[in-house]
Amino acid sequence: MALYESVIIGRQDLTSSQFDSLIEKFTSVLVSLKGEIKKKESWGLRNLAYKISKNRKGHYMLLNIDGPPEAILEYERLMRLDDDIIRFLTIKIKAIDEKPSPLMNSKTDKSKTETDVIENNSNFDTE
Repeated sequence: MALYESVIIGRQDLTSSQFDSLIEKFTSVLVSLKGEIKKKESWGLRNLAYKISKNRKGHYMLLNIDGPPEAILEYERLMRLDDDIIRFLTIKIKAIDEKPSPLMNSKTDKSKTETDVIENNSNFDTE
């Protein structure tokens, strides 16, 4: 079977739980066609670079998939038919990176630097 990476952007007016259930619908199709989800990352609600179908924001999800090409074709066909999906992109990859994606790394780095600044500022005397 081949390895794929897929990024899905959902409409901004969906709640996080609605978007997760939508993703579960697509992943169940992949699993039923002998595919397997190797990694799943939610990137949350993010700003789009430009308006797409009157949406300025979108819910992002990254999936790493191991499956046959037929499963990917059906998965993409169903996403094209769904009105809640703004955009999607699926590419074939050689290997799945087990580390978090760069977007997830930047979130953890940002939180670390914020706590470092708070800790460093508390070390200064105010007198």
